[in-house]
Amino acid sequence: MEIRIDDLTGPEVAQLLSEHLHSMTLHSPPESIHALDLEKLRRPEITFWSVWERDELIGCGALKELDPRHGELKSMKTSTSHLKKGIASKLLEHIIDQAKQRGYTRLSLETGSMEAFDPARRLYARFGFEECGPFADYTEDPYSVFMTKEI
Repeated sequence: MEIRIDDLTGPEVAQLLSEHLHSMTLHSPPESIHALDLEKLRRPEITFWSVWERDELIGCGALKELDPRHGELKSMKTSTSHLKKGIASKLLEHIIDQAKQRGYTRLSLETGSMEAFDPARRLYARFGFEECGPFADYTEDPYSVFMTKEI
């Protein structure tokens, strides 16, 4: 498994992100979907990583700088054909390490509140994330769960 910074130009990444955005529409109303598309992920305050097994894309994730001490986890997605293999855990470890290297003291995220997001919330809780209120530009939303971790 290789985790690498990605420039978001490959068709594999575009396909995985398209699947990610589509899956959000199955569980959340449009106004409650906070996943970013390719263009929004290309902003300078966001670093995007792809996870590869040989020449196959198996996952992705991003880190957005909210301020010099606070980062936001974005766009965590594992390919459906590679679920339950520890990919998300390895990528989350990598992103937390990167956040620490940048000098962040807090890492936060938004995920869904519905049952389909239970595995993601359990993963984040295993890594020490705790539920919190909205942060950055988010507002209270029954379809969102906000989590944060001091690092």
